[in-house]
Amino acid sequence: MKKVLILAFSNLNHDARVLRQIEFLKEKYILSVACFDSPQINSVEIFKIKAVKPSFIDKALSSVLLLTHFYTTAYKILYDNITLRELLKDRSYDLIIGNDIESLPLAFALKKEAKILFDAHEYAPRHFEDKLIWRIFFQNFNKYLCAKYLHLADAMTTVGKGLAEEYRKHYDVNPIIITNANYYYDSIEPEVLNEPQIKLIHHGGANPSRQLELMIEMMNHLDDRFELDLMLITPSIANKKTKAYLNYLKNLITDKPGIKILTPKKPSEIVDTIHRYDIGVFLIPPINFNYKNTLPNKLFDFVQARLAIAIGPTPEMASIVNQYGLGVVSEDFTPLSLAHKLKALTNEQIFNFKKQSHKAAKELSADQNKKILNDLIESILN
Repeated sequence: MKKVLILAFSNLNHDARVLRQIEFLKEKYILSVACFDSPQINSVEIFKIKAVKPSFIDKALSSVLLLTHFYTTAYKILYDNITLRELLKDRSYDLIIGNDIESLPLAFALKKEAKILFDAHEYAPRHFEDKLIWRIFFQNFNKYLCAKYLHLADAMTTVGKGLAEEYRKHYDVNPIIITNANYYYDSIEPEVLNEPQIKLIHHGGANPSRQLELMIEMMNHLDDRFELDLMLITPSIANKKTKAYLNYLKNLITDKPGIKILTPKKPSEIVDTIHRYDIGVFLIPPINFNYKNTLPNKLFDFVQARLAIAIGPTPEMASIVNQYGLGVVSEDFTPLSLAHKLKALTNEQIFNFKKQSHKAAKELSADQNKKILNDLIESILN
């Protein structure tokens, strides 16, 4: 069996995409994974990457290095993990999978005779382009990493058409699309609504850029039939502003009995948990390129949970919702616009959308993605 190393600068307890990579490959390859943290996974060797927490001096130095384009030295301060390099320096792999652009310098440092597969979860050069600080310090840094490494990778994957086209246009690469689709849940059936309540659910990261308060504001335009639960997670490596955002949201709902914030679940528990709801909701304004082109896990989770779906007009999500008749798409990204769509729904329409999710669940599952990834890796290695 050939040896594969997966690199991910993330906590796999909450990284469904990388967990699926592992599940797709672990039966066919000897698999090792380097990440911040991970659940125990049978027959997979886990190496813990220690998240870099730069001191004030390191931050100041890296800022100067980024501004003066000394990107290799800046990377060593911000991301490099000397302990992991030492641990893996005498090991050899047939394939290294780097998740997101910050993993690629490490992947190539460990390469030896290995092939390199890059999986882009986002379009790196415009990741947080809505933030001035990020544009000043990191945008050119990410452009540099893309220009240096993308053409050296043996293959590349990404999550959707918009991201693939942007990488193709600027870096002359040809990413293969592997969506964020969840596994097929064959035992779940669409449930009739528990009248008179209509239960809405949103799950995902509590990040200020996502403007989750818009969905809270949306509830001001809905009647008492509607209840909204938010199942939110804040990454342990998040900055102070992001960590404070969850408390901000909790304060917003203090006098709103129809809205609750719930404890997050593991990726493997989400579909079974949200199945008891009626409509999955996601309203994310296109404040940056990646949000405009997002095709997130949660959309596919909604389908596997056999929910109706209510979203803003994000192009790739809207295309799927409309193509399969899964729910409603608002006219714009305002809370009022999505509320109008929700208010107009009858219980019968909501149940019909649930049944459409049931019909589409197999086609919109991870089954095809598993075949795409395994075929791609086989072609690289052979």
